[in-house]
Amino acid sequence: MAYTEQTVAFIRDLEWGNLPAEVQHQSKRCLLDTLGGLLAGYETPVTQIMAQIARSQFPGDQASIMVSGERASVAGAVLVNGFAANALDIDDGYRRIMGHPGACILPVLLGAAQAVKGSGQAVTGTDFLTAMVVGYETGTRAGLIRHATYDTYHSSGSWGAICGAAAAGKLLGLSHDILWHALGTAEYHAPIAPMMKCIDVPAMGKDSIGWGCVTAMLSVLMAREGFTGIRSIFDDAPDPAIMDSLGREWEIMNLYFKPYAACRWAQPAVDGALQLIRENGIALDEIDTIRVFTFEESAALSRQYPENTEEAQYNIPFPIAAGILDKEVGPAQILPPRLFDTDIRNMMDKIEIIAQERFQRLFPEKAESEVEIVTRSGNRFNSGMMSARWDIHTTLPTDSELEEKFLWLAGPLLGDKKAVELKDYIWQIDRFKDLVQLYELCQRSVE
Repeated sequence: MAYTEQTVAFIRDLEWGNLPAEVQHQSKRCLLDTLGGLLAGYETPVTQIMAQIARSQFPGDQASIMVSGERASVAGAVLVNGFAANALDIDDGYRRIMGHPGACILPVLLGAAQAVKGSGQAVTGTDFLTAMVVGYETGTRAGLIRHATYDTYHSSGSWGAICGAAAAGKLLGLSHDILWHALGTAEYHAPIAPMMKCIDVPAMGKDSIGWGCVTAMLSVLMAREGFTGIRSIFDDAPDPAIMDSLGREWEIMNLYFKPYAACRWAQPAVDGALQLIRENGIALDEIDTIRVFTFEESAALSRQYPENTEEAQYNIPFPIAAGILDKEVGPAQILPPRLFDTDIRNMMDKIEIIAQERFQRLFPEKAESEVEIVTRSGNRFNSGMMSARWDIHTTLPTDSELEEKFLWLAGPLLGDKKAVELKDYIWQIDRFKDLVQLYELCQRSVE
């Protein structure tokens, strides 16, 4: 099949003016949401480790590390920003591939845009958004093919490296041949990481997005220097429908968004518990038992007291307990000191997790759970079947809700005033002839 040729042509030929209005708007929503998660992820332990690695192993003055404004080589900046983008697990996702395309795309584009500027050219806002759309459209399809051709559930970086290279290749204006090799090089060197191993034993590698982003950026730079790559994954499509829809059906419209800094598989239960407490006026000290009925992958999440940020994210009772007590699950909950809070741990002790086949039959197209709360007086309250909020099967967030989420995440890092300015800038980024202000607004003010 000639799907690689089709993909290369799609990447090179796509123009902002030819995108449907709803796709143009969705690209801004995706930028707002992913950037908020990236900025908030800066202060996590994993991002600070990678910042030190960039200083020592990838020094330079080509590109910016978000929030701090430190300079590094393009690869170094992409490395840090890539780990930051998924550090909180609060970035967008695509249900059918059980992964996170936005975090695989944005860090690469932030580096690639500065590489273009370094060559004396300017990247416009529409250039940037068009390249984002390229990333989402190629990434969702690469993920579908990856999962259809391998038995093991692979992490986002395994296909994210490919779409990151596609997006960067678009932004850098690569020729047909160089782009062809960049895609194949990204696929061949992508981190083929078995996802469930990092769910069973949560670690900083997580979804391998950080290293997938670096692979994407380096693959593009290597291809420009003459490095040759294999024929890319798109020719492996087992179902022609996956690729025949490219450029006609816009998968960027089928994303879900995340209100909580936790694995998506735990989020229906968080909402279920909160809904029961709110609608029935259940006093927290009256809760005796919380039972969560769910699918096997959700039940496989850790149930132990978390000792670090990653263990808090790949956990099921922790975000439920934190959500019940704090009415939110974000950076404040999954970072110290709240991470170790006794009240959260006491609430975790009341939560039972039960896997049931009725939920398994729906997965991965839907990730659903049911919550039952039993009070000390013996009253039972049941949520019914719950889907994760802000999903294509439920109700997607409004622009206002995404703005609130962005300010919640970015405000503590940038200051409320600058966060609002950045939010407003993103909605009108397609009017700008360069991205200088974007990088300035993403930098923490020095007091």
